[in-house]
Amino acid sequence: MMKKPLLVSLAAAALLTGANVNAASMFDRMTEMETEMKALQTELAEVKAAKAAEAEAKAEEVDAEEADADEDADEGEDAEESDDEDDDEDDEESEESELEEQLTELNKRTSGNHLKFGVDFRTSADNLQYKMADGSKQDNGAIFTNRLWLNMNWAATENLSFTGQLAYNKAYGARSGTGYAPMEDFDWIAAENPNDGVVRVRSAYFFYRNDTFLGTEIPWTFSVGRRPSTNGHLVNLRDDDVAASPMGHSINVEFDGLSAKFSVWEDVGMYFKFCAGRGGTNASPRFFSVNPSNGVASSAAPYATNSNDIPDIDLAGLIFVPYDDGQYSIGTQYYYAKNLIDAKFDYTLNAPYPTLTGFEAVGGMHSFTGNIVVSGIGNEWSDFLDDTTFFVSGAVSVTDPDKGKVMLGNSESLRGWSGWVGLQFPSLISEEGRWGVEYNYGTQNWRSVTYGEDTLVGSKLATRGSAYEAYFTEPLIDDIFSFQLRYTYIDYKWAGSNGFFGGATGTPTLISDLTPLTGSTVTVDTAQDIRAYLRYRF
Repeated sequence: MMKKPLLVSLAAAALLTGANVNAASMFDRMTEMETEMKALQTELAEVKAAKAAEAEAKAEEVDAEEADADEDADEGEDAEESDDEDDDEDDEESEESELEEQLTELNKRTSGNHLKFGVDFRTSADNLQYKMADGSKQDNGAIFTNRLWLNMNWAATENLSFTGQLAYNKAYGARSGTGYAPMEDFDWIAAENPNDGVVRVRSAYFFYRNDTFLGTEIPWTFSVGRRPSTNGHLVNLRDDDVAASPMGHSINVEFDGLSAKFSVWEDVGMYFKFCAGRGGTNASPRFFSVNPSNGVASSAAPYATNSNDIPDIDLAGLIFVPYDDGQYSIGTQYYYAKNLIDAKFDYTLNAPYPTLTGFEAVGGMHSFTGNIVVSGIGNEWSDFLDDTTFFVSGAVSVTDPDKGKVMLGNSESLRGWSGWVGLQFPSLISEEGRWGVEYNYGTQNWRSVTYGEDTLVGSKLATRGSAYEAYFTEPLIDDIFSFQLRYTYIDYKWAGSNGFFGGATGTPTLISDLTPLTGSTVTVDTAQDIRAYLRYRF
């Protein structure tokens, strides 16, 4: 009689009883379930085959005994053997039944489909406090939000897979249709900001991997679609997420594009990654367009280049990691974005008040980022330090204005920089929790593209001035249900930190110099966000 392999039995039992599987994503968990299901199917087929072979052998044995043995003696022996055979058959039937039950349960958990779904649901409460440049205060004592990510993963082959994520991010009561400007639906942040009840595609892309590239022993990957470009490296620590590709210090927005990664020296973790995408498409509408300044409608060739609109906003970059051994890593990133935008105002339509008439392209921008990460301080100095992560990151932005345009209020190229340090360490009250503290500073002309950062008071990493943050994340039920409390405080020194790239919204005016006539009543001086959330992931 066949016995189940101990490894298969224990792994299947762990999956079926809901034990915590140390997988990096839902895709890994579902892949493990598929692997176990295939193993159980193979084992069940072997049990059935062995059972059939034993039955056939017994039938042949009985025929031979009936032909040669004495009938009376046979009756006594048959009765004794029958009892033993019945016991064996009962054991085999019990084993077969148990395997079939495990397969049934695994089929239920995998839905019988090849596309696997996972759920990430978070409900949050934020307390927002602002001090304006004129000394007045604004606040929201409690804004509640629900965020749902529906994750989709499957590998059709060993080399090709698909990953997608649908997002629903809604402030309580936001369907009332009031209180939100059209900018909340801007493509860079549509799924990141709490808004209405619309479910949007946050990411959807094909992913190809191979161990060789053009005959060389260079592992490489390629992906194209709506790429995961929010919650990137380092910012993912406080967000309790697996890091996306970009370095979150200088870019954190939703994006459509492609990437290709090449692992050139695996012994030291060296790789480089090309990324490119489009953040704004210049195309005529299918039927007609309307000039927002005068309301005049005009026809257009559907989806042709729209000469009256801003050019396409494109971005290309390179991520280079020269060293990463799992404990110490060095990362660098460069990108160039062209045809960046700013708000366009008409001062004649509703004088003396400006009227927003759309956007205009103002120029491009170079961005350089580098960081050093230590995942485990020292060499077994203590369990606490072994599980502590420290990082330091620096970034530089350089504007490249179009001829006749201004960027950040200046027609000349401007350089700004930002520094960021952080420490994340084991919880002081539980075994699996994580606590962390961070600080970042940005200069007068610093500009990032981090509009999708998950902070309701605005991107802390875009700050021209100082930003402080402390948080702790505690698991309540394994890695499935967790709680986080986070405090973010931003002290702006120059205005325009969360603006765009031109002179209308991006000019870095010194906040202490503002007056009511120059905008002190509508400019934030300091901001704080106290957030508490409950999060379910499986």
